[in-house]
Amino acid sequence: MTTKTNITVYSEGTPNGLKIHIALEELGLQYKLVKIDMFKNEQKEPWFTEINPNGRIPAITDKTADGVELKILESGAILEYLVATYDKNHLISYPYGTKEHWETISWLMWQMGGLGPMMGQSNFFTRSAVGVHQYSIDRYVNESRRLLRVLDGHLAKKGCNFVVGDRLTIADIAIWPWVSATTSKSAAPGDPCAAKLDAAAASSISSRVASLSSSLAATRTTATPTAVRTSTSSAGAGAARPLQTAFAAACVLCGVALS
Repeated sequence: MTTKTNITVYSEGTPNGLKIHIALEELGLQYKLVKIDMFKNEQKEPWFTEINPNGRIPAITDKTADGVELKILESGAILEYLVATYDKNHLISYPYGTKEHWETISWLMWQMGGLGPMMGQSNFFTRSAVGVHQYSIDRYVNESRRLLRVLDGHLAKKGCNFVVGDRLTIADIAIWPWVSATTSKSAAPGDPCAAKLDAAAASSISSRVASLSSSLAATRTTATPTAVRTSTSSAGAGAARPLQTAFAAACVLCGVALS
């Protein structure tokens, strides 16, 4: 069963974009998807900067009960908005003010302020920067490794593959797309950034990547994407495909390979 909404998602298959699709699918929300072609710099075009002045994805629009349009940017803010507005049964959150609620927010901010930016810069300087910037590579790769060790230690101490409590939350959803790319097995063959970070993806993290996929699969027997797809390209557009998990649905919407 899905819930109709006025949500439009402006996104692409990046780690930050994938967060939003996973959350929407887990909550069973219908939404319209506008895929942004970042190779054409569509995120910098005037029509999009009216939605997000920062010119980055993801962003969403929605309407309040009295019809006021909302424009929300930054993936962490979008995740918080979705659970505050639509997760009344706490499928991917905990009740406001509880210990688990604040732990969820803490780890969400940890990802937003630390893991994501550091891994993003690691990726840039090992894959995209012109020339070799060894100081920058060492700086961002080593900090990414440190942050991964923090997560690995936390998960090992908990003895559970969820960051907070005993179930999936927006903290897991925010962290997963970044962590899943840290091992060579998860990344494209020969990916230099993944190879540099691979040593930091210790047992607890590796177990978590597999376990979270299994946990998502266990929550769905038959799932179909709930997006009304509006793509800037024809690839993948059209009828909804039958999928096994909400995660798989999000991957298809973003054009991300599951293997």
